[in-house]
Amino acid sequence: MSDIKLDALAIAAHRDDVEITCGGLLLKLHDLGYKTGVLDFTEGEMGTRGTKEERAEEAANAAKLMGVSVRENLHLPDGNVQLTRENVIKVAAFIRRHRPHLVILPNEDQRHPDHYWCYRIGREACYFSGLSKLECEGEPYRPFKVLYSPYYRDVVPTFYVDISDQFERKIETVKCYRSQFEGTGEKNQIFVKGIDVFDFLQTQDHAAGQKIHKGYAEGYIVMEPLEVEDPIKLLVASV
Repeated sequence: MSDIKLDALAIAAHRDDVEITCGGLLLKLHDLGYKTGVLDFTEGEMGTRGTKEERAEEAANAAKLMGVSVRENLHLPDGNVQLTRENVIKVAAFIRRHRPHLVILPNEDQRHPDHYWCYRIGREACYFSGLSKLECEGEPYRPFKVLYSPYYRDVVPTFYVDISDQFERKIETVKCYRSQFEGTGEKNQIFVKGIDVFDFLQTQDHAAGQKIHKGYAEGYIVMEPLEVEDPIKLLVASV
């Protein structure tokens, strides 16, 4: 297994979750020269459309477009992700192996139970991976910063990331999932019947972009205060 040192790691329950929620940020980090990675929990075998084999190929194609250095799957049961010590250890071992400075997780308020448990498992793994006496492969290591994506909820983010230059490529990564989103009509719909995934992305990211006077953006939450070294360099005008 690869032991590439990562600058940023996105953790998600299902293939295509990362592309939709934080694909713009991963593309931007790649453009800035950082090494990025993705850890998917499940193979998506419970999905209404597509097989796990199809989704594996789609995820690999999307990873190439995002420029990620590592993409692996834990093969946890889709629709039955659970907070267990075994699962926490699996994620902690992955973190120790790749030593990401930044980890991106789903926010805790989630509609799909797998997404919620992904948040819990990922958060606990980020902590336990730093314990020297943890029975886990690898040297102790703890990520410096954890971001949470509130993408599916009306939650005020701590900050926004301008993804105007990455938005069209983000759309292309989602289009890689042809088994899930292809053509028009019902096959593109998510959440509630009648909501087109690409209309959703356009509306969501454009609305976020308007908050910081940019074309498109993604919002993120951090649990701790942010330190500002030089307030003169703060972005977004107040008046």
